[in-house]
Amino acid sequence: MVRPKKHLGQHFLTDLSVAARTADLALDFPDLPWIEIGPGTGVLSRELLSRKVPFKAVEIDTESVHYLHINHPEMDVLEGDFLQLDLSELYSDAFGVIGNFPYNISSQIVFKILDHLDRVPVFAGMFQLEVARRLESGPNTKLYGITSVLTQAWYDVKVCFKIPPGAFNPPPKVQSAVILATRHHRPFNTDALLFRDVVKTAFQQRRKTLRNALSKFNPDGFPPEHAHLLKLRAENLTVEQFIELTKVIRARKS
Repeated sequence: MVRPKKHLGQHFLTDLSVAARTADLALDFPDLPWIEIGPGTGVLSRELLSRKVPFKAVEIDTESVHYLHINHPEMDVLEGDFLQLDLSELYSDAFGVIGNFPYNISSQIVFKILDHLDRVPVFAGMFQLEVARRLESGPNTKLYGITSVLTQAWYDVKVCFKIPPGAFNPPPKVQSAVILATRHHRPFNTDALLFRDVVKTAFQQRRKTLRNALSKFNPDGFPPEHAHLLKLRAENLTVEQFIELTKVIRARKS
């Protein structure tokens, strides 16, 4: 059996019902191939296989890869780090992302997905409950932050169900949850890189008003219809208002 490794943040899923419910999420996208991140001992993988979901697994742990090759030779397993992987080597067209994401890199996984959002119409997986709630949180809440805004700018996020620590080996010290994020097609007609910069800069000093937090963008002289936003803090703005703010900054830089 594979030993969970602390330095890799491994908490192997053991609860078959959780694996089944998670795999079921892929069935709503029947024409889409998937990447499974961190299959571990293959508990979720087996459920994907039984549902005939097409997928390729990416696993960083050599011991896990060896175990999967022996016990699930029908699986397509690539040994490597998802964060460093050139995803075009796996699929040339659109794909979904699913998995029991290592909690120590779950936010980095989301950011990598956002880097490829035109090719990832959906992602689903297990997160620390607080991170899952952060991804779906709205304005004027403590959990609302950078990952909330950047994810919701392109995806509708839903916390599907919670998972107790006992569903994993070893049990994590936190509650977990499975989320489903699907691409929406609401208008996003501004500079995506500038948008990310504006959002990150605003939340890095979230206790300050935007006039002060966004000082590097020289907010003085904003048009009157947008100047009122500068009196607010980052946590007060909706995703749409962040997009509007980015448009104003873009126009003033031109």
